[in-house]
Amino acid sequence: MKALGHGEIPFSPDILQIFFLANQGNSLKLTNEACDGQLFVPADTRVELSHMPALFWSILIGSLNLYKLLLSGFQFSRLSFASSFLSTLNMEKMKMKKLYAHLLIILIFFIDLSSCRDVQAVFIFGDSVFDAGNNRFNKNCSVQADFPPYGSTFFHHPTGRFTNGRTVADFILHAAQFIGIGLQQPFLEAQIAVRNGSTKVYPPNGVNFASAGSGVLPGTNKEWGVTPIQEQLRQFQTLVDQKWINKSVVERSLFFLESGSNDIFNYFLPFDPPTLEPDAYVQAMIKEVSDLIDQLYKAGTRRIAVFSLGPVGCVPARALLPRAPIDRCYGKMNVMVKKYNKALEKLVNDIPTTHPGAIAVYGAVYDTVQHFCAIPTRYGFSDVSSACCGDGPLGGQVQCGKEGYKICQNPERYLFWDYFHPTQHTYKLISKALWSGNKSRIRPINLKTLVNLTQNHKVIT
Repeated sequence: MKALGHGEIPFSPDILQIFFLANQGNSLKLTNEACDGQLFVPADTRVELSHMPALFWSILIGSLNLYKLLLSGFQFSRLSFASSFLSTLNMEKMKMKKLYAHLLIILIFFIDLSSCRDVQAVFIFGDSVFDAGNNRFNKNCSVQADFPPYGSTFFHHPTGRFTNGRTVADFILHAAQFIGIGLQQPFLEAQIAVRNGSTKVYPPNGVNFASAGSGVLPGTNKEWGVTPIQEQLRQFQTLVDQKWINKSVVERSLFFLESGSNDIFNYFLPFDPPTLEPDAYVQAMIKEVSDLIDQLYKAGTRRIAVFSLGPVGCVPARALLPRAPIDRCYGKMNVMVKKYNKALEKLVNDIPTTHPGAIAVYGAVYDTVQHFCAIPTRYGFSDVSSACCGDGPLGGQVQCGKEGYKICQNPERYLFWDYFHPTQHTYKLISKALWSGNKSRIRPINLKTLVNLTQNHKVIT
C-alpha cells in the first residue's frame, strides 16, 4: 500500500459511510484486500441511542484532527486512517453503560470503496427477470424471446432476454458505475462453447443460469421445457464439483436469486386449479428458497442478494385471467405476492444466524416498482399499466413479436415492455435503486456496499 504523501487526500466529502447491521451474536471480520484492510468489530458493540450526539461529535472532531494531519504531511495508510476512526468509536463505547440497541457499527471508510471492489464474478439464478438467453439454447423450451422486436433498443437484435434491451443484472454487472465486470453469458451458451472446444474455460465474470418461465416450485411450467431453479443450482454445483469453478472464487463472488412470479401467476390460472390454500402454497415456495440457500451456502456462497417479486398482479397479462380486473391491479394476486415477499425477507434476515459467515441483502423490488407507479412522470413514464408491445386489453393477450402484435413508438415511456416484463428503462431504474438505494429499496445494506464487503468465513466467538 502506497503511503500518503504531503497534501494527498484519499477521500472525497461524499464517501463517509457508516453501516449498521443487526447483531447476530458473532464477531465479523471485514477485509478489503485491494485496500490491504482488515477491520475487526466485536459482537458486543452496541450503541446507546441517547449517546449518539456525543458519538457524532467524537467522530467529527476525530475526522477534523485526522484531516489536519493529512494536510500537514503525516504519513499513514488508508487502513490506519480507518482504524483511527474505529478507535474513536471504541473510546466512546467505554462510556456507554446501557447496552440495549442491538446494532453493530460495521465500518467507517473515508476512501472510495468503488476502487477497492472485491467481486470479480457473479452467479445468477432465477426466471425471465434475469434470463440472459438460456432458453434460446434449450431446443426443448417453448418459452422464448429469440425473435424481434425483443432486444431492439440496446442490442438491436434478439438475445433471448425478455425485454427491449438490458435487464437489472445486465445493468449491475456491465455498467462501469456499478460492478463493471461485463455482460454475462448464459450457462447453456458457455457450456456449448466449452464442449465444442471453442473455449477451454467458463467465463471468469460468472455465469447466468436463469431460465424464463421457471419458478421456485420444481413443477412450474415444466411442460414448457424451462429449467427449474433446482436444476439451475445443479448445473452450478456440477461446475464446482468438476473444478470448472474454483471454490475460492465462489467464496469471493456475489450471488443473485430472484424467482416466484410464475408460481404465483399460475396459481390463478383457471384450467389448473391449485390443491393448496394460498398460505400453504406460499410456505411451499419459501421452503424451496430456503433449501436453495442452504445448498448455495454449502457450495461456498457467502454473499447473496435475494430480490423480492414485483407487483405480479399488475402485469398486463392479467388480461388473460377471467377474474382479474382490467382497470386496476389484481388485488388477490398482489396479496399473495406480499405474503411471499414478507416471508422471503424474514428468511434473508435470518441468514447471518442460520449460515454463519454469510451476509445477505433483500431487494424490495415490489415497493420500488409501486413507487414508480405512484409518481410516474418523475421517472419518465407516461404509461404504467399497458404493455408497449402486444395486443388486446392492456396489450396483455398477445406476446410481443407474435402474430397481430402492435408496438409503441417510445418504449422508454412505458413501465412494461410486453405482457409480463418491464422495459429496459424500468430495469435501469430498479438497478439504480438496488445498487445505491436506501433501506426502503434494499436492506440492510445496498449492493454497492455488499460488493465492497469481504467477510471472514470463520465464525469468531
